[in-house]
Amino acid sequence: MLIKPPQRLRKLPLNMLAPNILTICALCSGLTAIRFAIAGQWKFAVAAIAVAALFDMLDGRVARLLKGASRFGAELDSLSDFLCFGVAPVMVLYFWTLHELGNGNPGWLVVLAFATCTALRLARFNTALEDTSKPVWTGSFFTGIPSPAGAGLALLFMILSLAVDSEFFRSPLLNAAWALGIGFLMISKVPTYSFKRVRVKREAVLPVLLGVGLLAALLMNEPWYTLALLEIAYLGSIPFSIRAHARLKRGDAAAEAATEPAADAAVPNAQTTGTETSNAEATNAEATGSEAGEPQHRLH
Repeated sequence: MLIKPPQRLRKLPLNMLAPNILTICALCSGLTAIRFAIAGQWKFAVAAIAVAALFDMLDGRVARLLKGASRFGAELDSLSDFLCFGVAPVMVLYFWTLHELGNGNPGWLVVLAFATCTALRLARFNTALEDTSKPVWTGSFFTGIPSPAGAGLALLFMILSLAVDSEFFRSPLLNAAWALGIGFLMISKVPTYSFKRVRVKREAVLPVLLGVGLLAALLMNEPWYTLALLEIAYLGSIPFSIRAHARLKRGDAAAEAATEPAADAAVPNAQTTGTETSNAEATNAEATGSEAGEPQHRLH
C-alpha cells in the first residue's frame, strides 16, 4: 500500500495572516510619512511614523496571541522596521531641515549614518534572539535603544517645534547632532527597559486604566506636547535602567562566586574519598595475598 505524502494546505487560517497584515500596514505608513515630508506636511509625516510604531507594537502581540508567528513574519517585520524607523524618520528630518546643513550636502551623511545604525541594531537584535544562555532577567532589558523609540527620539526637536512653533528647534546642526547621538545609542550596549514583561497588580488595574484614558485624552487634545513629554520621560528612564541592570548583574556575579567555592570543595572531598578507598582496597588485597600465599609456601 502506497502512502501518499502529506499535502500542503491550500488555504491559510486568518490568524496566520493577521500579524503580517499589520506589518504591511506599518510598512505603508512609514512610506507614506516620506510622501508627506516631500509635500511639506510635517504634522502628517510625524503622525504616520507614530501610526507605524503602533502597528509594529501590535503585530508581534497579535502573532503570539493567535499563535501565528512564523519565520516569514519575523523577516518581514525586520524589513518593515528598517524602513519605518531607520529610513522614514531621518528622511523626514532631511526634507525638514538637514538638507540646509552646509555645502556638500553633509545632511545626507546623517541620513546614511542613522539608517546604518538602525540596520546594525536590528541585525544584532535578531541574532540575540537565538542566544538561550542569558539569564531570564535580561529579557526585561533591551541592549541599546529599540528602533521604534529611536525613530521617535530622532524626531523630538521636530515635535517640539510643532508644539511651540520655535525656529530654534529647526536648527540643522542641532538636529544632525541629535540624530547621530540617537543612532549611537541604538547600537550601544546601554541597557534600556523593555516593557513587554510588565505585570500589573490587581489593585492597580483601575488606576492604570484611568491613566491610559487620561493619556489618550492628552494625545487627542495636545498631541505634540504629550509626545514630547513621553519621549523626555523615556530618556529619563535610561539612568534607572542602567542602575537596575547593574544591580541584577552584580547579583548574578555574587551567586556564581558563592557556588564556585562549594564546587571546588566538593572536588577534593571526592579525590580524598577515592584515595582512601584505593588504600583500603590495596591493604585488603595485601592481607588476602599473604594469607593465601602462606599455605602455598608450606606445601612446597
